[in-house]
Amino acid sequence: QKHVVESGGGLVQAGDSLRLSCAASGFTLAYYGVGWFRQAPGKEREGVSSISAADGSAYYADSVAGRFTIPRDNARNTVYLQMTSLKLEDAAVYYCAAVQNVRVTTPQAMSATGKWDVWGQGTKVTVFS
Repeated sequence: QKHVVESGGGLVQAGDSLRLSCAASGFTLAYYGVGWFRQAPGKEREGVSSISAADGSAYYADSVAGRFTIPRDNARNTVYLQMTSLKLEDAAVYYCAAVQNVRVTTPQAMSATGKWDVWGQGTKVTVFS
């Protein structure tokens, strides 16, 4: 069975950095598009960033562009979300998801959460001032 597990969340101060991990088991993550999503209390789940399987290209939501990156480590079957200059509004539960044969690096793909096949349980990020 295909699984992804997020880790790395925690309590950080505004301005700090944090790295989230999305580790896959039961399949090779390098062959899948991977996305990071987040959901804050009372808000809808939103797409944050994604990385293509085909060419490694990445997408970033406007709210995180320039602060977040999404590197892959194929040897570890893992995709990361490197977050810097964290803001209060970045606090949320962060989820990773994976899908094949879908162009993931578009706003449309990041809005269509139903098209993503494999979801993790999430990791919580809390930001304080």
